[in-house]
Amino acid sequence: MNLNDLLASDVVDTAGQRLGEVSDFHFVLDAAGGQLLSPARLVGIVVSPRTAASFLGFERQDLTQPWPVAQLLRWWHRGSFLVLWEDIAVMGPREVRLRPGFTAYDARLTR
Repeated sequence: MNLNDLLASDVVDTAGQRLGEVSDFHFVLDAAGGQLLSPARLVGIVVSPRTAASFLGFERQDLTQPWPVAQLLRWWHRGSFLVLWEDIAVMGPREVRLRPGFTAYDARLTR
């Protein structure tokens, strides 16, 4: 299975209640020794309660133009949250089940 297979999968809590769909993935670059191409590490998944459609980059807090598009996409993805990789209990092509007591983090990016 690759990450693309997880897009639009339902995300459920331990009781089986649907929380949303996988809409994106968050990675960090492990910049070791000033390398030009640092290895990327998967941090978690972004869960959107309404749609698996892309944020188109508008999850970045400083991206505000064009204004109507930014406002529409932020409204459409309101309530989205980030779930860390370690909070995922079971992952399949149609459903992602979270661990008990998972933490929902802000999905917006500062840069």
